[in-house]
Amino acid sequence: MTPESDETKSSPNFIRDIIQKDISEHKHQHIITRFPPEPNGYLHVGHAKSICLNFGIAEDFKGDCNLRFDDTNPEKEEQEYIDSIREDIEWLGFHWKTNPSASDYFDQLYDYAVRLIKLGLAYVDSQNADETRNNRGTLTEAGKNSPFRDRSIEENLQLFEDMKNDKFSDGEYVLRAKIDMASPNIKMRDPVIYRIRHATHHNTGDKWCIYPMYDFTHCLSDMIEGITHSLCTLEFEDHRPLYDWILDKLETPCHPQQIEFARLQIKYTLTSKRLLNQLVQEKIVDGWNDPRMPTISGMRRRGFTPESIKTFSDIIGVTKKNSTIEMGVLENCLREDLNARATRRMAVLHPLKVIIENYPENEVEMITGKNHPQNPEFGTREIPFSREIYIEQEDFMEDAPRKFFRLSAGREVRLRFAYYITCKEVIKNDDGTIRELICTYDPESKGGQSPDGRKVKGTIHWVSAEHSTTTTVQLYDRLFNVENPSKLKELHQALNPESLIIIKNSKLEPAIDCERQPLAYQFERLGYFIADLNSSNESPVFNRTMTLRDSWAKIEKEQSRS
Repeated sequence: MTPESDETKSSPNFIRDIIQKDISEHKHQHIITRFPPEPNGYLHVGHAKSICLNFGIAEDFKGDCNLRFDDTNPEKEEQEYIDSIREDIEWLGFHWKTNPSASDYFDQLYDYAVRLIKLGLAYVDSQNADETRNNRGTLTEAGKNSPFRDRSIEENLQLFEDMKNDKFSDGEYVLRAKIDMASPNIKMRDPVIYRIRHATHHNTGDKWCIYPMYDFTHCLSDMIEGITHSLCTLEFEDHRPLYDWILDKLETPCHPQQIEFARLQIKYTLTSKRLLNQLVQEKIVDGWNDPRMPTISGMRRRGFTPESIKTFSDIIGVTKKNSTIEMGVLENCLREDLNARATRRMAVLHPLKVIIENYPENEVEMITGKNHPQNPEFGTREIPFSREIYIEQEDFMEDAPRKFFRLSAGREVRLRFAYYITCKEVIKNDDGTIRELICTYDPESKGGQSPDGRKVKGTIHWVSAEHSTTTTVQLYDRLFNVENPSKLKELHQALNPESLIIIKNSKLEPAIDCERQPLAYQFERLGYFIADLNSSNESPVFNRTMTLRDSWAKIEKEQSRS
């Protein structure tokens, strides 16, 4: 029996088929994958797909997955990013076997580079960056050999050692693999495998002033760790011949298999760390964990659940063809998950005071409310009801049309879990705006049930004015209002002006805990909300995670017609 046949947790795909075949043919006894992020920014939803794939395959085949930091560019890497990456992966529910860094292998990588030189397969080049670029050729034109390509092995060894010993300035020399300047694959035209860079490294300090390039580091790091299947996105398909060439020429003890899959592209968002960093640096957003950001930390702060992201990754699948996924797919995965797990509460975002004139003054009674309409395991709660309550401003209309089934002058409506009320009078301010409503209630309709069988079509939510908590509510929506913002020269052109709406003085029922909770509430009729990281019971702030319905479906339909 093969490892995965006991219990398949994820949908089948071509990568799983390859691994299943390798196991059946006894090519591997133990599957080892890796997730190798560069610590130069926070992880985004595209990385989440790769995390779910690499760690999920390891779990399903009873193997291991390493978290390896690709830290070969000291000028862009920071400890903050390393810490955030670890936190994101743990939050998603995955656990790594080991957590090395590429920098842990720098001594070994240097020795492998020396071996290539001794084999006559690498040389030190003195061309500057412009000369190297001009001699590389094009897709239809072969490149030109460097005038330094035929240096002797002894000279190359000495120059490479001098590079390591800090005898040259940045860009003065590079080490290149000697492959084929006429190769149709430009990646194989004597690629640079080491460069001089005088920068302090977060892990190795100032020990090194030369750093290996990604393509040289990646394959050898995989080999050192005994990775069986190195899963990469499609842009690395052209790099695979170089991956194999390095391992073959060095005759390494094992040769991991690189397999490429399509990266995740979602409409109305970005999956480019460079552009996300631009948003942060230009203060378009409030940091990497701004709830509008597609970073895992931003999604977590907004109220996404690990389960919704894993479900999304499973639904979109793993393919060899690039495609763009509708944002609504991700949002619906979240809605379905939160619908099942979110505790229900009542909140009023734009409060309008209602005075129930025939309800006894100074009296408070407790109304029983369900915490979840379908799941009795959530239990019930007691909600205070008093003479003065708040309802949503939009739930009242003074001159309402016939099909307006909420509260209006002279009409009756049901208060959720409580009573029927009828609006008797509208009290206005001097400027004509509505200050409060005078209503009456039917004492016989407790629990929202009519004693005489009369039908009331509308049900609205409410909170007791005396017992409510005042809060700030942040309504988050998509950051961009165009499908592909990355194609625009200026990201500002694509910004959604309603991506964040801040509402002060909203009201919450007292059963809502305003400290940070791991799961969202559903504020009835309003959406899913979660206390912000900076929220407290003394100064509550709630973020809207998601609306109850897809409000963008109509917009996207209209855009597709135009």
